[in-house]
Amino acid sequence: MDLAFGVTTEQYVWFGGYPGAAYLMQDEERWKKYVHDALIETSISKDILMLTRVDKPALLRKLFELGCLYCGQILSFTKMIGQLQDSGNTTTLAHYLNLLNTAGLLAGIEKYTGEELRKRSSSPKFQVHNTALITALHSESLETVSQKPEVWGRWVEAAIGSHLINHQLSEGYTVTYWRHRDDEIDFVVQKKDKIIGLEVKSGTTQKNSGMEAFKREHHPDKLFLIGNSGIPWQDFLKINPAELLD
Repeated sequence: MDLAFGVTTEQYVWFGGYPGAAYLMQDEERWKKYVHDALIETSISKDILMLTRVDKPALLRKLFELGCLYCGQILSFTKMIGQLQDSGNTTTLAHYLNLLNTAGLLAGIEKYTGEELRKRSSSPKFQVHNTALITALHSESLETVSQKPEVWGRWVEAAIGSHLINHQLSEGYTVTYWRHRDDEIDFVVQKKDKIIGLEVKSGTTQKNSGMEAFKREHHPDKLFLIGNSGIPWQDFLKINPAELLD
């Protein structure tokens, strides 16, 4: 996006990496309409609903919107049902989330425990494949949001997460999260027997208690802080995450 359109890292975090929408970035309202109509709605209608049996298409759309709203947050399927106010069951939601992930829209990152069976039954952490999907559903502008550190940090973490999950197919690693009581690591990247932990801190708060707890419990090969006192998030978005496993 930088080489093709001269996009800054801040613009990339906000507008994502859809080249077809890049020429509309100067007009955010038109850009949002394009992303919603030409990308989101087309992907759901043609890539999912026309190719797969979906008994509750409205529920699938609501799940996508919920995932964008709560991107970066961990939500159990039971809580999702309450948020969506629908009679669907957890199995249906898990299936729909998998469909959204396959379509390149919304993933549910699983919890890292070191035990495969426990990991599969964990509450997923919502992660969009492209931050444009969050922005298109948001009413504020880049200029406004970039002045709110806590809100902007949400977009930065989402960009880091999408960068990780979009490289995992070609690089052969897995992306999970870790949480134990009050301690949490944003992302855990594993390839074969190599494990690294990644914590994103784009704002001024640089607490590392989660990293220390993860280190004590799982003994990762490396731990990385992405933020002011670690790897600048602007630099992280320009590298192949697999390089950190070397």
